[in-house]
Amino acid sequence: MGKIRVAVVGYGNIGRYALQALQVAPDMEIAGVVRRNGAENKPAELADYAVVKDIKELGKVDVAILATPTRSVEKYALEILAQGINTVDSFDIHTQIVDLRRSLDAAAKKGGAVSIISAGWDPGSDSVVRTLMESLAPRGISYTNFGPGRSMGHSVAVRAIPGVRDALSVTIPLGTGIHRRMVYVELEEGADFKTVEKAIKSDPYFVNDETHVNQVPCVADINDVGHGVNLVRKGVSGQTHNQLFEFNMKINNPALTAQVLVNVARATMKQQPGAYTMIEIPVIDYLPGDREEIIKHLV
Repeated sequence: MGKIRVAVVGYGNIGRYALQALQVAPDMEIAGVVRRNGAENKPAELADYAVVKDIKELGKVDVAILATPTRSVEKYALEILAQGINTVDSFDIHTQIVDLRRSLDAAAKKGGAVSIISAGWDPGSDSVVRTLMESLAPRGISYTNFGPGRSMGHSVAVRAIPGVRDALSVTIPLGTGIHRRMVYVELEEGADFKTVEKAIKSDPYFVNDETHVNQVPCVADINDVGHGVNLVRKGVSGQTHNQLFEFNMKINNPALTAQVLVNVARATMKQQPGAYTMIEIPVIDYLPGDREEIIKHLV
C-alpha cells in the first residue's frame, strides 16, 4: 500500500501543527493545504506544498483533516465526504456529538467514505481513557478536570462574537468536574463591553459554567497554549469497592489535537464506510507499522 495522501483544511493553530505531525508520519504524504484565500499571502513554511481554495484542486486525496472551527465542521465534512474523501475533525461541543455522528454517518455511507469525529484530546483521546476506566470499574463516578489552561474551542467562540478583536478563554478546574471560565477580551474600537459580556455568557460553550469576562488591552500579551487534564474514577470492580484510577497530562493544546487528528486520519483507512468516534476504533489502528510488531512491542 502506498502512502496515505492527506489534505489539511484550514491553516490556523491546529492546521500548522497538523502539517508538522504529517511531516514526520512515516506512512503519510501531504497532498496540500486548503485555505479560504488559497495561495494568496502564502506563508513561507508552505512553499513546498500546494495551497488551494478547493480540495478538488489537489487531485487524489485519501483523508482531509478538518482544522476548522467546530461550528463549521459539519458543513466542510458533508461537502468532502460527498466526494468520497475520508474526513477527521476535532468537533468539541460534547452535547452535539451524537447528532453530528448521525449526520456524518449517513453522508459517509452515501459517499463510500469514513469520518472520525470529535478527535482531539477531549473529546477524543480522553474519551478513550474514560471508557477504559469505566470498563475497569463499571459502577462508580468519573470526574474530568480540565486545565488550568487555554481552551481553543472556547477562545474561538468568543472571537466570533461581534465587537471582539481577540480573545483568550482559560479553564480553571475547581474539582469534581466543575470549572471556572476566565475570559479575556480585546475589543474593537467602539464595542460595548457589557453587550459582549452578555453574549459570551449566553453562548452554549459557557452557559453551564461559572464565567468571568475581563477586558484587556492586548490578548497576545497574556496568551499561552498550555493546557492539561486530570481524569479520576472511583468505583467498584465486580463486587470489590475502593478502586481508584487517575490519569494526568500537561500539554501544548493545538499540538496534541493535531497529533490525534493525524492518528485518526490513519485509522480511517482501516474502517468500513460510516462515522465513528474514537472510542469505537481499535486503538492499534492509530499507530503506523506492522500489526504484529506493534503487539510484540506494547502487549
